[in-house]
Amino acid sequence: MGEEAKSLTKPAVLILVENLPVPLDRRVWQEAGALRDAGYEVVVICPQMRGHTEPEECLDGIQIYRHWISEEAGGFWGFFREYTSALWGEMRLAWRAWRRHQFKVIHVCNPPDLLFLTALPYRLFFGVRVIYDVHDLWPEMFEAKFGRRGLLYWIVRLTERLTHACARVVLATNESVREVAIRRGRKSADRVFVVRTAPTLPVHEAKPDPALKKGRRFLAGYVGVMGNTDGVDLLIDAAAHLVHQMGRQDVQFLLMGTGPEHERLLAQRDRLGLRDFIDFPGRCSNEFLFTALRTMDVGVSCDPINGYNNHCTMNKVLEYMAFGKPQLLFDLKEGRASAGDAAVYVPENSAASLAEALVRVLDDPAARERMGRLGAERIRTQLNWERSVEQLLKAYETALR
Repeated sequence: MGEEAKSLTKPAVLILVENLPVPLDRRVWQEAGALRDAGYEVVVICPQMRGHTEPEECLDGIQIYRHWISEEAGGFWGFFREYTSALWGEMRLAWRAWRRHQFKVIHVCNPPDLLFLTALPYRLFFGVRVIYDVHDLWPEMFEAKFGRRGLLYWIVRLTERLTHACARVVLATNESVREVAIRRGRKSADRVFVVRTAPTLPVHEAKPDPALKKGRRFLAGYVGVMGNTDGVDLLIDAAAHLVHQMGRQDVQFLLMGTGPEHERLLAQRDRLGLRDFIDFPGRCSNEFLFTALRTMDVGVSCDPINGYNNHCTMNKVLEYMAFGKPQLLFDLKEGRASAGDAAVYVPENSAASLAEALVRVLDDPAARERMGRLGAERIRTQLNWERSVEQLLKAYETALR
């Protein structure tokens, strides 16, 4: 009986993630939980950052090791310091995890496409299977951040190709990323699985808090990273256009999150005379975030139109939909694929156009109700996490065959 039970036990897996810690990285944490529930022993290596600084802990049956990392990158040398410190921490902790857990799978989550350097020795010398979880297309992200192609861009393309070559199976967040894995990564179609990032949030437990509106009629919200490719500066400029050019004093803005551009964005708000209209609470607890999502009248996804964002499925888009909120997006391919008729799409990277679209949505309560209802229904029936779990487990079965 003991031998039979042992044969049914699934192996240990190691998940590597560099740009966010768990459980803050919801996609990675949901994947870890799904694998744990399926019988795998799950170990995660991630950075010490954003309030999650315990070097080692076990949460909900998932073993977590965290390493020191330099500051979040804001330029080339910032990236160099961040990635060098991250790779050193990952390699050191991966060896500790190997000695303690003898994992059979390494699940690497980008960006950056450098984590194959940590996984490769275990693949070559111990037969460990590698799964490449493509959160973002790193070459497109690099081009969007630095605005050009040069030698470093092609080095980034090479690291993406090497990561695909190292991996037995690829997980893609959407169909656009799947196409890139097949075409540019040269992976067989039957080894690329779409595992969408779908929120599992306690929607019905959250209660609205009218105080967040600061006495104004409407609350427009943003939640997400504040980097130089996220367009939060466009949203602040849109708020300025709304208040100073359109004369609207009835909209409060709540911009939640942090990142390398946070201080610069605060300065932009103050320079434009918007301190009373825009709140920046920084890193938020889940309780505050869910209350804010329940309270807001419209969610804004201000990621500008470019080759990188066109391929991204934004977490905030799905979170607004889960809470039944209408939203504004710049017209991105995967943004439209996710939100469908639950959003209004702005056709150009224009702060004025974003402000005008916001006014149209806020002044049309029937449209807001319809979009919110359609978004919640779409999350419940088409983009739910249960469908993605099925694909995740199939990917693991394929990798281990």
